[in-house]
Amino acid sequence: MTTSSKAVLTEGFSVCGKWNKRRYRIDRLLGEGANGKVFLVQSGGQSYALKFGFDAIDLQMEVNIVRELDKKSPHPFLHDADDVEIGGTVYPFYVMRYIRGHIPRRYMAKNGPEWLYMIGLNVLRKLHALHRQGYVFGDLKTENVLVSGYGEVELVDYGGVTEKGRSVKQFTELYDRGFWNAGERVADDGYDLFGFAVFCLQLAGMEKKLEALSRSLPQSRTVDDLCKLVEESPLCRPVAPILKKALLGRLADAKEGAEQWKRAIEAGGVVPSPRKGDIGLWIKAAFIASIGLFVSVVWTMWQNG
Repeated sequence: MTTSSKAVLTEGFSVCGKWNKRRYRIDRLLGEGANGKVFLVQSGGQSYALKFGFDAIDLQMEVNIVRELDKKSPHPFLHDADDVEIGGTVYPFYVMRYIRGHIPRRYMAKNGPEWLYMIGLNVLRKLHALHRQGYVFGDLKTENVLVSGYGEVELVDYGGVTEKGRSVKQFTELYDRGFWNAGERVADDGYDLFGFAVFCLQLAGMEKKLEALSRSLPQSRTVDDLCKLVEESPLCRPVAPILKKALLGRLADAKEGAEQWKRAIEAGGVVPSPRKGDIGLWIKAAFIASIGLFVSVVWTMWQNG
């Protein structure tokens, strides 16, 4: 199969799968990475995200990983995988569940910087779930995380997901352990945890200083420089010991990181309060739960009566 990145897909263009014959109408471009473009599409009255690949082999590997992850997920990610022929050239694509949310910076700009703590906790939990299945996310960065609701997160763009023990296949230098001379570019829990610490520094307002450090000579870049940035950031202060452990490879896994993170933000009193829009949902959920509890009590009394 030959592929190319030069196919032009624009708003209103319809993609019809060569094998499954499902049709998707393109709304707009959502993002673009090293191995493909992601579009918001419509099909059968539903919204989906369609990833249009530049390389058939790379995309098929990604589809295989997503299928494997879906086996243990309560909310399957993959909807369809197929090819489309445009101008005589065949292009691979796959279609996934569309996740509504904002990139972390936009979410925090709208709701407040203190949401870093809830976002961080939920990213650690997501990483732990992925690591338990034998995979590392690899290309963890702010652009590959979407936030919604009460700081709930979803990891997006599975192009960098790598089986543990293998060489990381896709990464961004700024978040890469090898780039900072802090370890090998091998898929293990520590690789994602290192990227997570840099992710937090980015969101904590250290972007310019990170960029300046990244421009230094390769041999002069060290993890100690990143640890100093953690200490400088007021927003990182409540979770600084955890971030430094992540940078230095001293966390056992993401589960340990999440447990320590939760204790730290509770002890520091920095757990963000629910927004007004969330309070109504919480009350509704509590009301439904109370009805369920009442019914179960009545049923138990009747059974025992």
